[in-house]
Amino acid sequence: MCQMPDSPVGRRKISAVIACYRDAPAIPIMHERLVAVFAKLDVDYEIIFVNDASPDNAAEVLADLAGRDAHVTAVTHSRNFGSQSAFTSGMRISSGDAVVLLDGDLQDPPELIEAFYEKWLEGYDVVYGSRVKRDANRFLQVSYRAFYRLFRAASYVPVPLDAGDFSLMDRRVVDALNRLPETNRFLRGLRAWVGFRQIGVPYHRPERMFGTTTNSLLRNIGWARKAIFSFSYIPLELITIVGVLTTVAAFVAILITIIVRIVNPAAAPTGFTSLIVLILFIGGIQLLCLSVIGSYLAHIYEEVKRRPPYIVAEIINRPVARPDPGTTVDQPATEEGESSAVL
Repeated sequence: MCQMPDSPVGRRKISAVIACYRDAPAIPIMHERLVAVFAKLDVDYEIIFVNDASPDNAAEVLADLAGRDAHVTAVTHSRNFGSQSAFTSGMRISSGDAVVLLDGDLQDPPELIEAFYEKWLEGYDVVYGSRVKRDANRFLQVSYRAFYRLFRAASYVPVPLDAGDFSLMDRRVVDALNRLPETNRFLRGLRAWVGFRQIGVPYHRPERMFGTTTNSLLRNIGWARKAIFSFSYIPLELITIVGVLTTVAAFVAILITIIVRIVNPAAAPTGFTSLIVLILFIGGIQLLCLSVIGSYLAHIYEEVKRRPPYIVAEIINRPVARPDPGTTVDQPATEEGESSAVL
């Protein structure tokens, strides 16, 4: 594992990247718990809070925190780009030997970093949190478990079960993810795609400490669609299967109709009812197939536009850039408080 040249001799450096949206009350608590964990591990560290245009007073809370602690970096996006872009934003400016991703709502317990760190020292490049239990209603628990198993069965890469973004990744894994050109990101899938040695650490995922979840049923369905269309061709293969089955069924129906008309003409189907049912059935299948193809086309369209995954409005206490000739530099170094954009 590589070590930062400017880190104290014999100490590794850990970067914590926290995606924040409606998490202003949780930010000071997250900071306090992270500092305690890093002090216990006796490591150098930086804490990168990414304010994804949160509508609360997160910007003021982060500015005050960064002014009091030089280990804290506060990144503010120009608008809400989503958690995946927030994590990407923090990863690209991080300078640690390893990077930890956490949600800002404290559902990812910082104390688990100690177990992640031990596995990292054993030689694992990716250590992710495996949710063996979560505080949620029964419907959500069943839905999440079903999604991860469906995603794993459909994906062309082996994806860990019940593993979210909460993880520790070695610097070479982070550099590999930073070099990927796609903008429409699903990090837990990309993390599995890049490979390296990976292992899970089981944990109990609690409810949010403050407020209510920002995820709705529709947003969760959108997450599932994004995951499937990013890492699976099964929907396209299903279109072929449905087309073949429909053609075979139509051919069999034609044969049966001819035979019935010859043997017993009175029993043969007549009238518009059967015709309308068949037309609606075939039309429904066609629309479903078009929606699947359209989803893939929309995904491709988002990528070919080459828009940046996020735009940074302000960075306070920007970390010293870590040299990596294989990574494209997205933005120049800025002074504290200076606005900049990712291009």
